[in-house]
Amino acid sequence: MGPNDSAETNGEATGTVVGRRKKARYIVPFAVAGVAAATIGLVPALADSGDPDLPEITAQELIEKIAASDEEQLSGTVKVSTDLGIPSFDGLTDSFAPGSGKDASGASPDAKLMELASGTHTLRVAVDGPDRQRLSILGKGSEYSLVHNGDDVWGYDSESDEVYHSRAAEHGSKGKAGERGKPEGLPATPKDLAEQALAAAGDTTSVTVGGTAQVAGRDAYKLVIEPKQSGSTIGSVTVAVDASTGVPLKFTLAPSSGGKAVVDAGFTQVDFAKPAASSFSFTPPKGAEVTEADELKADEGEARKDLGGLEGFKGMDVIGEGWNAVAEIKLPGGSGMPAPGSGDVPAQAQQLLDVFGSKVSGDFGTGTVFKTRLVNALLTDDGTVYVGAVTKDALVEAADTAE
Repeated sequence: MGPNDSAETNGEATGTVVGRRKKARYIVPFAVAGVAAATIGLVPALADSGDPDLPEITAQELIEKIAASDEEQLSGTVKVSTDLGIPSFDGLTDSFAPGSGKDASGASPDAKLMELASGTHTLRVAVDGPDRQRLSILGKGSEYSLVHNGDDVWGYDSESDEVYHSRAAEHGSKGKAGERGKPEGLPATPKDLAEQALAAAGDTTSVTVGGTAQVAGRDAYKLVIEPKQSGSTIGSVTVAVDASTGVPLKFTLAPSSGGKAVVDAGFTQVDFAKPAASSFSFTPPKGAEVTEADELKADEGEARKDLGGLEGFKGMDVIGEGWNAVAEIKLPGGSGMPAPGSGDVPAQAQQLLDVFGSKVSGDFGTGTVFKTRLVNALLTDDGTVYVGAVTKDALVEAADTAE
């Protein structure tokens, strides 16, 4: 018998599993869409090969299966790419990445993981509990590796022969029972992405079982998460869940506008055996340039001073709920878009603004909307930003209703 295609949960059902993260529910677009905007996405990396015949399961039972999964050891290959509909501007995006200043290390995770925001990438991952993980991004004749082993986090870029080093206690987050977790950064596996999506599921969300699939040679159920509201740029999120272990094997975010996926991260090969201890050992190569994390923090502090005016930042408010949540951000100084040709922005940045910007007006006044396939932003002429995984009309409506 196949899975229950019509099984559906509401906010109350999913709350039994993720109720402890209730505070995240109103910000679904930022938990899910933020992954694509600032992290990763993928044209379907792995074709489903057949629809296995699996026992019937409800959506609630499948969510509980994910939550109960205790697999802490695995290794495999994940294929990743991004399609936000943003063209390349000769490294312009990279120049704004955290840790990308002139004194930054080329092996800094903040700088290197931003590369996953566009193009197609192959990653190798290895996990052995909360204190040992390895993520490698394979390039053309080069490799970048991020290794967490006990108290140390190492980043190594073979192309530049640069090394980044930090202490896990200052770089990472807390894991189960107060243990150190993996280094913070961009979600890079289907499980990372699925956990964010499920933590944000609430009354505005439909969760169903959408059939079965085979991913990386393993039988899986497909959990489909969709907004009940109109106005979101997110059409659906599909998570392929390993039928045996409950581990998410593939994550696909489809836009409401149709076309290929914006976010889709999938294992092409996975093994749940304990990885070799050597996977997590790292010694800086002889002659490599090593940068300590505290050195970068000092440089970033100076950079913030150079920007000036950041003390005027008034924080963020959220308008609306669920998939239609919009962040309202007051910019320091109350300044909006610089006038074209004013010289206040680099030529490449002005090119980016011209391509994506369109003038809008409403009760809020006038401003410019910048669109991608997923996350859109409205910058008003008086210096307020409204951003979310919503349509242009929804942004204008949010600005009109803001206090």
